[in-house]
Amino acid sequence: MNLKERLTARAFSTVGSVADTLGRECYVVGGYVRDLIIGRTSKDIDFVTVGSGIELAEAVAAKMGKGTRVAVYRNYGTAQVHRGNLELEFVGARRESYNRDSRNPIVEDGTLADDLARRDFTINALAISVNAYTFGEVIDHYDGLGDIERKMIRTPLDPDITFSDDPLRMMRAIRFATQLQFTICPETLQAIKRNASRIEIITAERIKDELFKIMASAKPSTGWRLLLETGLLQLILPELARMKGVEIVDGRAHKDNFKHTMTVLDGVAAASDNIYLRWAALLHDIGKPVTKRYDKERGWTFHQHNFVGAKMVKSIFRRMRFPLGAEMRYVCKLVELHMRPIALVEDEVTDSAVRRLMNYAEEDLEDLMTLARADITSRDEARKERYLANFDLVEEKFRTTLAKDIERNRKNPVDGTEIMALFGLPQCPQVGFFTKNLKNAIRECEIEDTREAALAYLLKIGKEAGFEPLYDPFAVSAD
Repeated sequence: MNLKERLTARAFSTVGSVADTLGRECYVVGGYVRDLIIGRTSKDIDFVTVGSGIELAEAVAAKMGKGTRVAVYRNYGTAQVHRGNLELEFVGARRESYNRDSRNPIVEDGTLADDLARRDFTINALAISVNAYTFGEVIDHYDGLGDIERKMIRTPLDPDITFSDDPLRMMRAIRFATQLQFTICPETLQAIKRNASRIEIITAERIKDELFKIMASAKPSTGWRLLLETGLLQLILPELARMKGVEIVDGRAHKDNFKHTMTVLDGVAAASDNIYLRWAALLHDIGKPVTKRYDKERGWTFHQHNFVGAKMVKSIFRRMRFPLGAEMRYVCKLVELHMRPIALVEDEVTDSAVRRLMNYAEEDLEDLMTLARADITSRDEARKERYLANFDLVEEKFRTTLAKDIERNRKNPVDGTEIMALFGLPQCPQVGFFTKNLKNAIRECEIEDTREAALAYLLKIGKEAGFEPLYDPFAVSAD
């Protein structure tokens, strides 16, 4: 047992002892119990007591002594006890009722049975007693243990009532199915479909939280497929829903862009935990439905879909209350550039083409290549292997080009002092003009990185800018 487990076990014993002293029933409930049974790590430890949760929390904090803090939220009837990295939340058992136009419940004191009945899913409606006389006893009124064994998401009560009362639970059902790789039982799934329109009363911020948890899962496509199947996706992110399906004209079809996107997303998720790289994978072809055209000669085209998609990303981020700073710019950038690596391997891989891509992508080059690799989803395995092999060559070219650039920067063929002597300049911005243009010309492979090529280039741009050299550098060099 590690330190955290020992602290948790000691906390359970302390909470149980205090509850016994107060003559209270007390239980660990919800996600912690579920994860304990499944074998997952859980950060949230929630206790339910029959009576005041605040009173119990304050008594537990006093028992734990110095270094323990308690935060009380009287409006919600809850309290949190903090000691080191340990966080315990306490609430009194309650029952809830709902107004149809709001997901905020009317809360009243209740029994443990009332409290478990209001839980969203059977796997979260489990409780473990911490009282001494029943310590460790599992309370399972709705066969949550059986559903964990069956890997099933199911509501304790009528799913139509559950989802109509709190429509966010539809998102949570899909999120749990994705995180745990469980199946949503048919009755529950059908109820989500029937109640999908109720999601409109949920704030964008709450939906965002669930979507980000789906995206952080090992296989995020599970959640997005369920969102599409239930009709929630059409209401939450209609731009993505429009990617589903195949259109055929003159016997020529394009691929199902939604299906392709799911494959790309899972490929990126397998390679990286970067949540915004995963969002870039999800949205990389978001511009295709808008730009789709049929040409009798060329078939289906999606001209400029990467640029259109990058603009759509901004609109989506704003509407869905996603971060609008560096995170949005990063996703826009990758969506706009995602075709560049593929275009590169289809053409001759020159130093200048590689360098241009490096300059565009900058510090996000590695992420761009991860996305580009995942974007190769052809059913033609030989073609797929050929592209991936070419990507290996391109990445090797990145390394050699970068090494060349470092060497060129270290060994500048003509430095600022010589430029000042050549054109009779003091220390001034004009010297920077020459050095910057020379550096860029070498980096972009416009000229060779030799002294002779550098001097010739300096004379050329000097003449264009009206600077006359004081001497012929080649005559001096010849001496």
